Amino acid sequence: MIQIDDNTFEVDRPVWPDFLNNRPAESHKGTYGHALLVAGSYGKMGAAVLAARACMRAGVGLLTVHVPRRGVDIMQTAVPEAMVQVDDDECHWTHSFTPQELERYDAVGVGPGLGTASADAMRALMLAAVGKRVVVDADGLNMLAAMPDRLDLLRTLGMAAPTVLTPHAREFERMFGSFDSPSLRQQHQRKLSRQTHCAIVYKGHRTQTTGSEGEMYVNTTGNPGMATAGSGDVLTGITLAFLAQSKEYQLNAAICASMAVWIHGKSADLAVQKQSECSLVAGDMIKFLTLATI
Repeated sequence: MIQIDDNTFEVDRPVWPDFLNNRPAESHKGTYGHALLVAGSYGKMGAAVLAARACMRAGVGLLTVHVPRRGVDIMQTAVPEAMVQVDDDECHWTHSFTPQELERYDAVGVGPGLGTASADAMRALMLAAVGKRVVVDADGLNMLAAMPDRLDLLRTLGMAAPTVLTPHAREFERMFGSFDSPSLRQQHQRKLSRQTHCAIVYKGHRTQTTGSEGEMYVNTTGNPGMATAGSGDVLTGITLAFLAQSKEYQLNAAICASMAVWIHGKSADLAVQKQSECSLVAGDMIKFLTLATI
C-alpha cells in the first residue's frame, strides 16, 4: 500500500494472507470457514447465484445459501458446491434467524437479490448475528435504510465483530444522506465508520473503504466495464469468503474489504485483456478470480 496522508492509503496491491495461496497440507474445508449467504427472491435468483459462485471461488471452505422455495432448484443446479437452506415462503425471505442457528457459521452475508419485503427477517438477522463477521449489501442495505435505529444496529454489530457495508452511491444516500461534494461525503464516511466500527465500502471509480479508526483505503484496480448488473453481488461473495476465512488471522473488516475490492477490480481488468469493456458481465469477473488471487 502507498500512504497518501496520515490516514489515507492507496491499495496498489494487498499483502496476501496465507489462506489464499499458502494453505497447510493438513488443512480441510473446515479450516477455511463456513459462510451463510441470505440472498435471492423470485425473479432475482441470479444475484444469489453470482454471490455464491464468487464466494466459492474466493476460497471459502463451506457455503450455505438461504433461499426461498422457488430458488432451490436454481441454486442446487447453478452452484452444486453450495448447501441450500430453504425458506418457508415460495418467493421471499421470511425466516427469522436466532443466535443459536448462526452458531455454526463463521460469517454471514445478506442482501443480493432479496427485494425489500423482508424487513422483519432482516432486523431479526441483524440482532442474531451480533458477534459474527457480517457483510451487508444491496437490498440488505435498503431494508436497513428504512429502520430509524439503523446506526444503533450497525454499532452493535461493528463493535462485536468485523462488519462490512458495501453501498453504491444511491444506497449510501438512502442510508446516510446526500452531501454537496465528494470531500464532504468522504469526511462523513470516515465519521460513520468511527461511530459504528463498520467498514464502509463506497463503490465506484477508485472505490473507497473506510475503517473503524477513520482510515481510508483507495482502490486502484477496475474499469468501466464493471458498470454492469451483478457486479456488486460478486463483490459481496468475495468479501463474505474473506471474512469467513480470516477468523483465525484476526484481519479487521477494512482490510478484508479492501482486499476483496482490489481482487474484484483485478478480475475485471484481467477479463478485459481478453474482451471489450462493453461486453464484460459479472460472471466474467468470477472466471478471472482464478488468476486475480495468484
